This record gives sequence, structure tokens and C-alpha cells, in this order.
Amino acid sequence: MDEAVSAGRLWGARFTATPDAAAIELGYSTTFDRHLWREDLAGSRAHAAELLRIGVLNADEHAQFATAFSACEQLFSADRFVFTDDDEDVHGAIERWLVDELGPVGGKLRAGRSRNDQIASDLRLWCKAATGEIIGLINGLQTALITQAEQHIDWLSPGFTHLQRGQPVLLSHHLLAYVWMFDRDAARFADALKRIDISVLGSGALAGQTLGLNPDAYRDALGFARTIENTIDGVASRDFALELLAAAAILATNLSRLGEEVVLWASAEFGFARVGDAFSTGSSIMPQKRNPDVAELVRGKAGRVIGDLVTLLTVVKGLPLTYNRDLQEDKEPVFDAVFTLTRVLPAMTGTVASLSFNRAVLEEASVGSFALATDLAEELVTRGVAFREAHEIVGRVVRIAEDKGCDLAGLTADDFADLHPTLDGSVLARFSPQEAITRRNAPNATAFASVEAQAVKARAAVAAWQKHLNR
Repeated sequence: MDEAVSAGRLWGARFTATPDAAAIELGYSTTFDRHLWREDLAGSRAHAAELLRIGVLNADEHAQFATAFSACEQLFSADRFVFTDDDEDVHGAIERWLVDELGPVGGKLRAGRSRNDQIASDLRLWCKAATGEIIGLINGLQTALITQAEQHIDWLSPGFTHLQRGQPVLLSHHLLAYVWMFDRDAARFADALKRIDISVLGSGALAGQTLGLNPDAYRDALGFARTIENTIDGVASRDFALELLAAAAILATNLSRLGEEVVLWASAEFGFARVGDAFSTGSSIMPQKRNPDVAELVRGKAGRVIGDLVTLLTVVKGLPLTYNRDLQEDKEPVFDAVFTLTRVLPAMTGTVASLSFNRAVLEEASVGSFALATDLAEELVTRGVAFREAHEIVGRVVRIAEDKGCDLAGLTADDFADLHPTLDGSVLARFSPQEAITRRNAPNATAFASVEAQAVKARAAVAAWQKHLNR
């Protein structure tokens, strides 16, 4: 095989024919794995230091590599690194560049290192950084939700089940529900980081290496928390990427739920809120339209991120140990999910911050559709009626109100007189949405004092994440 033909690949000496063009097209990955250049150079620096320690490189050669790594980094940073048609992947491209830059010395860097442990190390480093970035963006969205909750702390709102009005709540209580959902999302990424943050460099192709390289030295140089216990596991495992994608898929699903609510709230049928101009679009034919496109796009992107998880699950599910070329498919779904979320989260944060709510519409909706029926049933319980019977009684009260074409507050004492001896005019006081909210005064419920304290806790939770990220 012509040396020039195999220059961009890290293999080829035993072959007498070049790969078929279709095979080359299928196997080359520089279009996407170039995102790993920072991690690849970081690993190469750590590896060069180990090669110096064991004597494979002398001090002068190590210094040449250090200079070359910096020059290569500058090229990538300026988007001026030139990939050639023979570059099979980012690892081969960087080694090819080093050989061009340093001559035969450049070829020494491969000693004791395989693409198998190299790519696993690179991807772990990349995922490690991604978790911190995503947690920070989640915190930004949480902050926007908390701010809206604080600004509307005592506003009434309908609470829904089955998309039907159920009971009155505070709008702030509804908004803070998403804060805690996203808090769990942040926790999932932080928990995944424990399994991502493991050094695998030094595992070689699968069995380790014979040169005396120290795996813990790579751990320390690259800032990993610990070293993999088994070299086969080190090169074969992608569960860390699956875990990241699982957290991403759940986050995307929660974002989609929030997006759906914004779409509903902004509709003429609901009229609860208005999305700011910067996060709305118009129609190409209907000049009156005001569309919550960002929220819709957020809702749509969930399918993409869920698909990324399914893609990698499907790739990994049937693979024997250790490395198989199928694992080339591990990077694109991870990159796609993370890049999608890093676009979605700021857009959703801005959308939430831009919302202006309609207090009158929310307040009117909070008491419609017999929303206080449960309060009446629970009032009967306090008067000694079994809830099963109270439920039946209030059902009849609702039927009377429907026949009269009014809500519960429109009934009179005479309407209750024949239904049950405990029903008298005093129950009419229960038909106040504000009182219904005030009576729900458990620490995690919708009473004003409870929600006010909850908002303080939510601020503290976000601050704790920021402290965690800045450690």
C-alpha cells in the first residue's frame, strides 16, 4: 500500500489494496468527531507526559510535542485546521498533522495508545463538560420561572386535571412546579457525571499495555475523579453516554410539557398569557396571527432528543466486548442531543421571561366549572359526613347548579335545604377561591404563605447548583 494513501489512517500496513470509495465514505467520521479536538489534544498532552516519564520520548522530543500541540490548538480554535480526504477521524488527522510538523518524531505519540481507549477518553471528557453546561442552562430557566412566580405570587389561576378545570391554585404554585421538575433534571445530569467522570486512557486496545504507562497519571492529568477498574470495560462501555442521553431525553420531555402549556396559555381560547414579541412569529398569509413558535419548536425537539437515546440504545444492545466499529455511531446522537438542548434551554428561558399574564382572565377561570366542589365535600367531612356520602351529595349539588345555569357560588341556602341536614347557608362561605387556596396551607401546597416559602427554597436550590458547578 502506498504510504501516502494511508497517511491519514492509523492502520494499513498489512493491506495490499486501498479501501473502496464506498467503504471510505461510510467509515470516515471527521465530519462529526472533529468536535472532540480539544479532548483529543488534552489526552495527547497527558500521553506525551507519560511517554516522557517511561523514556519513550526524551526531553527535547517532549518539548517539540508541547510546541506542536499548542500550534495545533491555535489552528482548531481559529477554525483553520485543514482536514484532508485521507483523514479517517480526528485522531488520525491530528497524528497526520503532527507527523507533517515534526517528522518521524510525530509518529512516536501512538506508542501504548489505541483509538479504542482514545475515543472512549475523549467522549467521556466531552460529556463531562456537557453536563456542567446543561445544568447551568437549566438553572437559568429555573431562575426565569422563579422570577415570574415571585412577580405573580398571589395571582389566582385554575388548576387542571385531564385539561379540565379542577381546583383553584396560585399561578406561582403552578410555575414553581416546573422549577422542581427541572431541579430533578439537573440532579440526573449531576448523578450521571459520577459514572462519566472515570479515566480510561491507558486501557490500550482492550487488555492494557506493556510499556509501564500509569493509568492514574492520565486520571490526574485529565481531571477525572477515578480510574476505570477494568480495561475491557474501559474501551467497550458506552453506558455513560446512554445515561447522559437518558437525562437529556427526560429533560427534553419536561421542556416539551412546559412548551405545551405556553402554547395553550397563549391561545385565544385560554388567553392566560402573551408571549413576548422576541419569542413569537407571525403568519406569511394571515397578518393578525401571533404564533408561539419557540414553545412549539421546543415541544417538537423533544422527539429528536428521545430519538438520540433510542439510536444509541439500539447500537449498543447487541455488541460483544470489546470495541466494535458500530460504536462509531456513539458520538452523533450525544452531540445532537447536547447541541439541541443548548439551543432549546436559552430559548425556553427567554420565552418564560417574556410572558405577560392576564390576571382578570386567570382569576375568572379559577372559579369556573365547579372548581370548589371538592372544598364543599371536605366541608361536609368536617361536619361528620363520610366522604363517600359527601361525594354523592356534592354531585347532586353540582347537578342542581347545572340545571340553574350557575356555578356553586350562584346557589342559595334554599337550594341546599333538602339535600342533607348538615347543608345550610354557612356553606356558602366555602365558595371563595381565595379561601380555598388559604385553607390548603401544608408546606408544599398552594396557600400564599406556603408558596412564598417555596419560592425562597427554590432560589436556594438554584444557588446550591451554582455553588456545585463552581467548585
